[in-house]
Amino acid sequence: MEFARTVIMAALFGWLSIGLSHAQTGHPEYVGTKTCAECHEAEMEAWKDSHHALAWTFANEENVLGDFGSSTFSHKSEDWYFSKDENDFVVETKSEDGEETTYKVIGVAGIAPLQQYLVDIGDGHIQALDIAWDIENERWYHLYPDQDLPPGDGLHWTGPYKNWNARCAECHATGFEKNYNPASRRYQSRAEEIGVGCEACHGPAEAHLAWARDGETDLSTYGEGLTELGFTIDTAAEDPEVQIQQCAGCHSRREPFQNGNPLPGTPFHDAYRLSLLREGLYHPDGQILDEVYVYGSFLQSKMYANGVRCSDCHDVHTAEIKADDNSLCTQCHSPAGDDRFSTLRKAVYDDPGHHFHEPGSEGAQCKSCHMIERVYMGIDGRRDHSFRIPRPDLTETTGAPNACNDCHDDQSAQWAAAEIEKHFLDSENRGFHHGELFHQAWNGDSSTFAALMELAQDDSAADIVRASALDILQRAEDPQIAAQAVDLLKDDSPLVRSAAIVLQRAAPPTERVQRLSPLLSDPVSSVRMAAAREFLNAPIARMPPNLEQAYRSALDEWRAGLAMRADFPETHMVLGGTALVMRNLQAAEMAFRRTVDMDPQLVQAWSMIVRILDAQGNRESAKAALDSALEANPEDPGLLQLKSQYQ
Repeated sequence: MEFARTVIMAALFGWLSIGLSHAQTGHPEYVGTKTCAECHEAEMEAWKDSHHALAWTFANEENVLGDFGSSTFSHKSEDWYFSKDENDFVVETKSEDGEETTYKVIGVAGIAPLQQYLVDIGDGHIQALDIAWDIENERWYHLYPDQDLPPGDGLHWTGPYKNWNARCAECHATGFEKNYNPASRRYQSRAEEIGVGCEACHGPAEAHLAWARDGETDLSTYGEGLTELGFTIDTAAEDPEVQIQQCAGCHSRREPFQNGNPLPGTPFHDAYRLSLLREGLYHPDGQILDEVYVYGSFLQSKMYANGVRCSDCHDVHTAEIKADDNSLCTQCHSPAGDDRFSTLRKAVYDDPGHHFHEPGSEGAQCKSCHMIERVYMGIDGRRDHSFRIPRPDLTETTGAPNACNDCHDDQSAQWAAAEIEKHFLDSENRGFHHGELFHQAWNGDSSTFAALMELAQDDSAADIVRASALDILQRAEDPQIAAQAVDLLKDDSPLVRSAAIVLQRAAPPTERVQRLSPLLSDPVSSVRMAAAREFLNAPIARMPPNLEQAYRSALDEWRAGLAMRADFPETHMVLGGTALVMRNLQAAEMAFRRTVDMDPQLVQAWSMIVRILDAQGNRESAKAALDSALEANPEDPGLLQLKSQYQ
């Protein structure tokens, strides 16, 4: 009999009873930015008009820049009417049920190049409108102009993907707590402060305030692990990882484990699961494609590998880059170099002999070649932080874009590759690139598996690239590949360890348990949770007490992480899949039904409901479920094909 099967099922599907109020305890209290400003006037002055300070503000005359003077905007099947009554900014549009409804604007997100407006649609659900205000051109525009998103669509502005509490607020606030109750589907969210204030990065300052007033205060009374200044994070730490991981908490594409803002100083991989280099998020060579928010790109760079940190280029209080021109880069990339970076070649870079463009022109800017820009949210240009060398030759082999043709769009990639080769003869920066391997693998070429494993084992490659190679190898489902990945379970990188864990699904059950048991006590939370997931259907009759304790603890972490994401349709997909692995069809059906209730366009969940009902001999219910699926997705080819089986 499998180990404590009923206990495991209760752990998986009994999480609704977990208390979801994330009361952070054992650390100093927040005191607010105004208190910090009493001593730190210069920092306050630099911060107060920054994108951090204005990340989330109240809807008032000072903050709202959009035209609420009885203006209208139409898009596809919806009309929007913006106006202002005596006290409030209001918008009238279709609600979730398709009825014309008037909403009060309760918040403002951002300051430039666009502003989004926030409304409460009931039960504490704060939603971000799809219609945004273009600051420069002073116009309303739709964030998704090519999409028709009517009421009832999972991507409608009232749906789960546009929910501010779940998707946005923690990175626009200080000390945010989401506080979602999945039973009532209500939010009781709160924040110490809206906007990214001092304590969002430095941590709650109660102990620091005591230290400032009385240097002999016993800081241990405020919590463990505080710095000598009373903070939960040492922002002046010599190790660049401290700062980088703090910034990465918001500047990354990731899956959160907690209820809101982790306490500043929390290691990234204890609070989040980073999205790897996957198709749809990145190009095969690792360039940005979808909105990935910097960290995954930066991890690929030589700058990260050599100890460059965010504040080398960005002012931490204004949140702006330190210079708009090439002097930002030549502070290090110059004949003088920088003694902190011993491998940096000292040479002239800001010169036509390097960039081969007219000085001062767009093509002569370092960022034009090494930080390609892509536009998100319609008008928001963001630069790729992988700091890559232009490779137009890879455009020919992988389809990935290149910096040369961004400007020279009247020329071919072949032309650009020839120009690069002409200017940089015998360059070591040409030749094989892992992007070619990823491109082949993403297109189903199983002959890449051996090379992917070799890449994963290459310590000189970036950790996110190595982990992504392992991520691709999951599709092999090969016991031999699982065996080859065993040594990577001890890798220094938590990204690599987590990815290697998932490969062990293909291992014989007894070997899988032996290999993964030590990972249940890994020092990093994301790794422990990955190991716990792979134990769920392990054929264990009985565990030694120490292993059982480690397993229960890791499983509780994973379970709590799922509970914190109970407002995500994706979470219920995970629960449904897990229930199937454990052969609990009733629990699987329940999870998939919750999924489509939240997002009717998740066709995969509908298909699973139909198949589960059919497998239980309930063909009429399966037909009814399929009819509901087609009502929400009338043109989906997969559902139409499934329908033909029930004629």
